[in-house]
Amino acid sequence: MKDKIEQILNEVKAFKADSKEALEQFRIQYLSKKGTITELFTEFKQVAPEMRKEMGMKLNELKNTIQDIIDEQQKNFETKSEGKTDLDLSLPVDAMNGSRHPLSIVRNEINDIFKRLGFVVAEGPEVEDDFHVFSALNFPPDHPARDMQDTFFVTKSPDVVLRTHTSSVQVRVMEQGKLPIRIIAPGRVFRNEAISARAHCIFHQIEGLYIDKNVSFADLKQTLYHFVQEYFGEGTKVRFRPSYFPFTETSAEMDISCNICGGEGCNICKHTGWVEILGCGICDPNILKACNIDPEEYTGFAFGMGIERIAMLKYQINDLRMFFENDLRFLKQFENA
Repeated sequence: MKDKIEQILNEVKAFKADSKEALEQFRIQYLSKKGTITELFTEFKQVAPEMRKEMGMKLNELKNTIQDIIDEQQKNFETKSEGKTDLDLSLPVDAMNGSRHPLSIVRNEINDIFKRLGFVVAEGPEVEDDFHVFSALNFPPDHPARDMQDTFFVTKSPDVVLRTHTSSVQVRVMEQGKLPIRIIAPGRVFRNEAISARAHCIFHQIEGLYIDKNVSFADLKQTLYHFVQEYFGEGTKVRFRPSYFPFTETSAEMDISCNICGGEGCNICKHTGWVEILGCGICDPNILKACNIDPEEYTGFAFGMGIERIAMLKYQINDLRMFFENDLRFLKQFENA
């Protein structure tokens, strides 16, 4: 490992970037989460105990040297760019620079489908109170979702949290008392979960709510079936499985056939050929009562899906963490999307 570090050190000392893009590629190659330095620190775990102090010092020296090279050459580019006068600031700019993030692309596409079905977009705060996140949604005081293992609390008081779902937006809309209601609520949510290829502590949801007279589970199934056929293509298989959510009764989870492996089995579908994309159900009467809606006169359904999960299926991405790393090599693939 010592020889490998010295070899890399000689290589980086000889590096001279001819453009900002080349310097950025150099940074990604060595200092990104999947770069050379990260790989070396992984190998460091296998170093004999008596050699760890020496190897640790050399690793840190290499990392600091690379950062110094990047900083120094970045300053050179900035110095060269100062004083240029051949840029005409009066010229019109391009309509769009860069590209949209894949999560934004998917969110907008889902929004458009439900807008055509008569849904409107509703938004709410990310920092919420206990009532809108839990109590109004029929979560009892001892429900596991209230535990620190799942929820980020903003203050020592348990009353202020980062929302764990965009269902809080549904509560705020129901409180307004303007019926009927037909909304979708896209947004960012937070849960205290270990980061992996299939999970993250920050992710995005789109939830839907429809409340009117004589709304049934058949209405829910047809709405979601239409969404799947339009978004994933005709012929996509769908199945509903009984489930439990505090805020719906009857409750179900909806699966679609995995289009990454074609039903053969992969890490995304847990080798079953099916991928769960959303939870749904008929609004529990207690939810309506908490928002001063008469459950004897009105019924409704609700559903919620993760945007990351939909994006992974659409673009056949097998690692959720890629959405948050801001790797330009990944993002540039969506320039024309």
